[in-house]
Parts: sequence; structure tokens; C-alpha cells
Amino acid sequence: MVTSRHETAHRIFQERPALLAPTFKLLGVSLPEDASVEVLTPDATELKPIERRIDTVLRLRPRNGGAPTMLAIEAQGRPDPEKARSWAYYLAFLESKNRCPALLVVVCQDKDTAEWAMGPFHLGPDDWKHLTVRPLVLGPGNVPVILDPEEAAADLAMATFAAMTHGRSPDAPAILKTLAQALGSADREALRYYSELLDTGLGDTPARRTWRKLMKNGSYFPGRGTFVEETYLEGKAEGKAEGKAEGEAVGAARSVLRLLEMRGIPVTPSQRDRALACTDLAVLDRWLELAFRATDAEQVFDG
Repeated sequence: MVTSRHETAHRIFQERPALLAPTFKLLGVSLPEDASVEVLTPDATELKPIERRIDTVLRLRPRNGGAPTMLAIEAQGRPDPEKARSWAYYLAFLESKNRCPALLVVVCQDKDTAEWAMGPFHLGPDDWKHLTVRPLVLGPGNVPVILDPEEAAADLAMATFAAMTHGRSPDAPAILKTLAQALGSADREALRYYSELLDTGLGDTPARRTWRKLMKNGSYFPGRGTFVEETYLEGKAEGKAEGKAEGEAVGAARSVLRLLEMRGIPVTPSQRDRALACTDLAVLDRWLELAFRATDAEQVFDG
């Protein structure tokens, strides 16, 4: 079953391809330094009824005109004895179809799965193993633990990926606190993207609950059940009973107030009245964005 946690483990490479260089450096494999990155369809199905899909497929094309490199990125949550055959198929398919080298990267978020995924996997009869699959693996054993806020702020994509990878580590609370501090100085779009990505990528774990206490997230991925999305939908539902236009405004205002309350930020009676009296949805949306990182209510209503 594909989960949100599984999806974010490989999707971050599609949306933040700058993450490729530092992660491949960890693996000891060089990629073209100056290359364009193209996201391709993950469909590896041929003229047969068996559907095969790779999690993420990227094509790196050197700008100097050299041969491209295909990357197949798979997220793996547990050991699976059938996976080696699928991975062998993916690599053979990509090389045959694109006439260029292909690499397989497996992303794991727990140590046992990462050790298993390293293989090597030998395929064929017992007396003649004609094919060997050796994936590159990113997991807790080689992805760094980032505990310096300045280092995290310098590369938010790597810091977020590292936080996801070490979500089950005893160091997870310290790692998450470091990332939260780094995101405090990020622009609004980066704050919303990385905080929500991590909220989704941690899955139903104690680390996710720790993260929600540190930073109440925005709704970058709709439909994923993140904190602010739940808060917003609750407020919107409450407002429906009060008329459509007026209800939307009341629901949005209640979302702002509820978010501040959950973050432990006190709101004065006059500020509460001001929020509930506002009918401008654009203003209310802005207040909701400010409520993500404000340290007091004045920064929201007077920001």
C-alpha cells in the first residue's frame, strides 16, 4: 500500500532536484555537475497486462551535451524478497528504452530495511546466478544527523530529508527542533512547503507528534490530514451553519484563533472580536499564514 510517508520519501527529489548532489556525494557516486533534471513518467509497463511503476524517474542531461543518466528512486518501508526482480526490471527497462546508464537509489527510513536493501541480490538458478542487482541506498546509516540550525538553514531540502530519514532515531526531537529553528528564518513559501512535507513524511510516528508541537503546519498537500488542514476544515464546517459567505469568514477566523490557541499564543478579547468581525477572506488568509510562525498575536493582527 502506497502511503503519504512513502510518497514524500521519493517525491522530494522530484520537487527539489538540488538534493541530488549532496545525497549522491554521500553515496560516493558522481553525477554531472552542470545538468538539467527532467521528471519522467514512472510507468515502466510494456505491452503486457502487468503494471509496473517506479516511484520516481529522473533524467539528468549534462548541459555540455554528454550522455544522460537515468535515475530510478524507490522508497522502501520494509524488506521484500520480490523487490529485487522488480528493481532488475526497472534498470534493464530504463537502460534499454533510453540507451544510457541507469542508477537505482532506494530510500529507507529504518536501519534494518536499509541494510537489507544494499543487497547484493543475485538472480538466476542456484548454480548460475546470471544477474546481480546492487542498489544505492540512502538511510539512517549514511544520511547525516543535522543539529546545527545554520547548517540546516543553508540547505533546507537536505535538512528536511535528513529529518525524515532519522524520524525513528532517539535523536529525532533534537533534529526536529533544529529544523524548526532553521525554518523560522525561511520565507513563507519555504516554511509551508518543508513543514508540511515533513509532517506528511514522518507518518504516524511519535516524531510527527513532536513536530506538530514545534510547528503547526500549513496545508501544502491537501487531503493529507495535516494539522492546519484539519483546523481549517473544522472551522469551515462550523461556519457553514451561519450562511455561505458569512460562514466562510467566520470559519476562517475561527481557524486563525484555534491555531493561535494550539500554539499557546494568548489572544486578547479585542483581537478575538476583530478576527470574528472580519469578512475579508484575503485578510483572514493572510492572518492564517502569519499565525504559522508568529510569537504573539500582535504579529498576526497588526503584521
